Order: sequence, then structure tokens, then C-alpha cells
Amino acid sequence: MLSWPRPSVPLVPGSGSDRLRLYDSAARRVREVGPATGVARLYVCGITPYDATHLGHAFTYLTFDLVVRCWLDLGLEVDYAQNVTDVDDPLLERATATAVDWRDLAQEQTDLFRADMTALRVVPPDHYVGVVESVDRIAATVAALRDRGVAYQVSDGYADWYVDRSRVEGFGDESHLGRDEMLEIFAERGGDPQRPGKRDPLDWLVWRQEREGEPAWDAEVGRGRPGWHVECTTIATEALSGTAHVQGGGSDLIFPHHEMCAAEGRALTGEPFADAYVHVGMVGLDGEKMSKSRGNLVFVSRLRADGVDPMVVRAALLSHHYRGDWEWTSAELPRAAARLDVWRRALNGSTAVGAGPVLASVRAAVRDDLQVERAMAAVDAWAEAALAAPIDDPDARASVRALLDSLLGLRL
Repeated sequence: MLSWPRPSVPLVPGSGSDRLRLYDSAARRVREVGPATGVARLYVCGITPYDATHLGHAFTYLTFDLVVRCWLDLGLEVDYAQNVTDVDDPLLERATATAVDWRDLAQEQTDLFRADMTALRVVPPDHYVGVVESVDRIAATVAALRDRGVAYQVSDGYADWYVDRSRVEGFGDESHLGRDEMLEIFAERGGDPQRPGKRDPLDWLVWRQEREGEPAWDAEVGRGRPGWHVECTTIATEALSGTAHVQGGGSDLIFPHHEMCAAEGRALTGEPFADAYVHVGMVGLDGEKMSKSRGNLVFVSRLRADGVDPMVVRAALLSHHYRGDWEWTSAELPRAAARLDVWRRALNGSTAVGAGPVLASVRAAVRDDLQVERAMAAVDAWAEAALAAPIDDPDARASVRALLDSLLGLRL
């Protein structure tokens, strides 16, 4: 599957002696992530394309865009993979409800997502891989889990394949949840703890045998389609040449999705699936998490259609720290637009102050657990000083403009 166009990322001379530090949910602390030199590997869970990109999605993918940009700024190469869950129950249900072929719906919404990411200047993954194109490889993963004695079939009418959690070491190490918490969340997020025939209520589906009216593919493990978690495990393992330095996604993926991907990865390779697990907070609207199921969404495509500058949308999202839950309000866009107006006047003016301190402050803030609001405050101070300066310094303006573009993704 094709990715979206890659924005130009100007190279700005920076120090490679520092490291990016992020909060690792598994370690439960802020720690260095990625290698000191060489290739940094990132896997981020992608969309299920049955509806347009809302601001909660955008906040997640902008966060990991910052991770990519920070690693590049540190002089690393980046190997970035992301999936598209282009066959899944929500997609099939929406297609049926709207009388649209599920494949057409998936393609339409994937194209819209890519257009939104292009407008927001998100650096695309190196591997952007759909589930449909990966079905054979996912089935092979299920067969490998079977051969290792990790996967088994139930016998309640459909011989679906499940992972036996008791056969996987370290289950629970990523989420740190107790069994009762796991069972409650599992039921809320697509699990089936009450299904008869399972060895344990927390065992999870990896291959669903064909049901009438559903898409299915022939495979060694039976004609059917993949379960959710094993899709990401397969795509990440195949796309990245080794353990991911970071697996990322929204905080709602900590359990069950990332926990179960980690378990499958360990069972398959004997190695950790990821070195660190990084999660992004939820964006709310009207007092609730912004989600498709609730319908309380603000769509990036709608804002674009209404003429909102995508850089204003990006700046509004970047002004919130990635780890916290927060609520979108009507004040977000005017506040971001006013900030960028000051920056543009400073960047396009005829006076400026030296760029060295602000470049160092922005880099230090971003490398320190993506403290972007701190970075933006440093640019605010530079812009105000630049507008009041008695001298011209075009090199300083050019350096600040280039760093905003390369590190924060703001083309001004």
C-alpha cells in the first residue's frame, strides 16, 4: 500500500550528543528511547478506515511525527511502520449500514486519512501496510503460534483460533493490570471473555473462521480472517528488522491491544516485541472522550474544508502535552492562530535577535519527553524580542524558520 507524500524536512545542524526521553508505560517512567546511533525503529498502530480522521487520531499521529522528527534531528535514521486495519468488524458494520462495499469504504477513508496527514505535514511511515495485503503472512503467524503450542482451537460451532495466555511468559508486564481489571477492559474493548470453549476468559482471538456474508481467505489454519492483535504483531515483525525501539498508540491501546501484541511477539521470536511502549492521551469534547462510537467528533477534513489553516490545527494540537487527557474547545484554533501570527510577523520582519538560545531551548524541550509547549513558549519569547529588536539578523530568522519546519513540522 502506498504511503502519503513526504514533506520536505530541512536539515538543521544540531547536537547528536543528546537522546530522546519519553514515558515508557511498561517501565512506568521517563527514559531514553531509541539508539544512540544508527537506526531507530518505530511501530505505531494505524487506523481502522471506516470514518474520517478526527482530532484524537491527529493528536496521536502528530505525537509520533514529533518522535520521528526528533530522532532525525539527533542524526538517526528512522525505520517507521504503521498498519491499516482495512478489514475488521466496525468497518464491515459501517459498510453494511451504508450499503457500501467494505473494500470501497476502506479505500475511501484511507485516502482521506492520508490527505489529512499530508495537510498536517506528518512524515509518512516507511512501511504503510494494510491487513488485507498481509492476510497470508498473518495466517502463517497463527500457524507458527499453533506449532509452538501457544494457539488452540475452540469447539463451540466455529473452530476459531485463540492464544492460550498461560503459555506466554510475562503477560501483564506492559499494562501492570490485575486480572479483574483486565477482564473488565477486555470486555469493553472487543474481547470475548464469556465465550464458551476457551481455556481462560482472557485468551484472545487470532483467527476467525469464515461466517456467512463475511470476507474470508483460504489458509492453513482454515478459511477465515485475522483477529485484531495478531495483525499488528505480524506487520511490525515483518516490516522492522528487529525489536521496535518504540511501539506507540493511544492510551486506550495499553490493554488489551499492546499487551497482547507483546505476548505474541515474545512467543514468536523469544525476544521483546518493543523496547518501550509510548501512549498518547485521549482528546475529549463535551466532557467525553472523542470517539466514533459516541459521535462527538471534530474532523480534520471538515476543518480543512472550512478553510482552517492546517498549520493552525497542528499548532493547536502541539500545544498540549502528549501524555495527558484534554478537552478540545472553541478557543483552541483562535489561540493557535494568534500565536502563529506573531511568529510569522517575526519570521517575515526586518529585525531579529540571535537564534542560538532559542534553537537550544526548543531542542532541549522536545527531547525532554516532548515538552512542546515549553518549546513553543521559547519561540514566543524569541518572536516578541525579534519584533522589538533594533537590528536585522536574517540568518537568525532563517535558522528559526528551518527548525520550526524540521522539528515541530510547522511550515510558516
